[in-house]
Amino acid sequence: MHPRPSPIAAALYTLRDLNTDVIILHGPHGCCFRTGRLLENDGVRVVTTAMSENDFIFGASQKLEETLKKVDSMFSPELVGVVGTCASMIIGEDLKEAVENAHINAKVLTIESHGGLSEGDNTEGAIAVLEAAEKEGIISNLETERQTKMLKMATEIEKTRGMAQGEYITPSYGDIKEKVAKILLSSVERGDKVALVLNAKKETSYLFADLLKIPFKKVNKNNQPLIIANLDIEVGLPRIRGHANNIKNELKIEGINLDIITGGLDEYPLTGKIAAKKLTDESFDLVVVSGVPHALPIETIPGKSIAVTDGPRLVEPLKKLGYNYVVTELDAHAKTLGTDKIVPSDFGMILREMLVNNF
Repeated sequence: MHPRPSPIAAALYTLRDLNTDVIILHGPHGCCFRTGRLLENDGVRVVTTAMSENDFIFGASQKLEETLKKVDSMFSPELVGVVGTCASMIIGEDLKEAVENAHINAKVLTIESHGGLSEGDNTEGAIAVLEAAEKEGIISNLETERQTKMLKMATEIEKTRGMAQGEYITPSYGDIKEKVAKILLSSVERGDKVALVLNAKKETSYLFADLLKIPFKKVNKNNQPLIIANLDIEVGLPRIRGHANNIKNELKIEGINLDIITGGLDEYPLTGKIAAKKLTDESFDLVVVSGVPHALPIETIPGKSIAVTDGPRLVEPLKKLGYNYVVTELDAHAKTLGTDKIVPSDFGMILREMLVNNF
């Protein structure tokens, strides 16, 4: 019942991950406005054909052709994505025909995406991009199949464990961060067995990985928490592998080693289950899961648990799953787009301040 990301936005992000130079939204200038503006911070040019009321009746193929030519002239792109919107798809605009008529130098991916694809799952937009990229020889069939499997798993997790369960979920900002920070630091100080799990998604990992940088040895030099992370640098599209590599290198410089790597940053629906299996092999007093905590079956893990999420509408589901404490990090996408370094999180800054003041 509450608003959720659309397939159009997912298509935009996936085109970004393919290192697309320019994305053309074939629709009104306000469609996916925030996503388009955010992606500009990640080095992608996002423009629109600015369809108006007359175009909804008579069509706007000419506008798309003109926009393609202008984009080619202005930016000299190598790869362009043309993304349909609700307006252009409902009236049956032929994206491919417009691309053929424009005759631009760049390779162009056409994505027939709109807000009502399938059951409205945002992952349908991402899958459409992958299929288009495979047809153009940009990615292999194996990569398309792997990522499609992950995206469908992600949809299932959201529908059964996340904020897409159907009913309205009241936004919540979770537990007081200072209270949860003290619980974490006190647990490390006592010598409790603590595990930090990074199960993050794409670029948001730059924010959620901040927790791994906290100098817990200042609390108890003999009790460094176990670190489990989905930072495999060999998995995913080039941009995604780059994120994992950047984070690993930064942690290495800080003298922080990853004890267990569960998979890649686009495999969070699966890596949560892998992390859970690792955690059940031995008993932990406290488990902290940051990123996409609802993808980890916390109900199978004994001991206390803390979830760190970016979704106010995920607080209630996470509590129901069994997390004892939930803290929220707002605007994770906005804070991490365009960066190649770990970004300070609100929870991390509170932990550092408490360490300075001996909490």
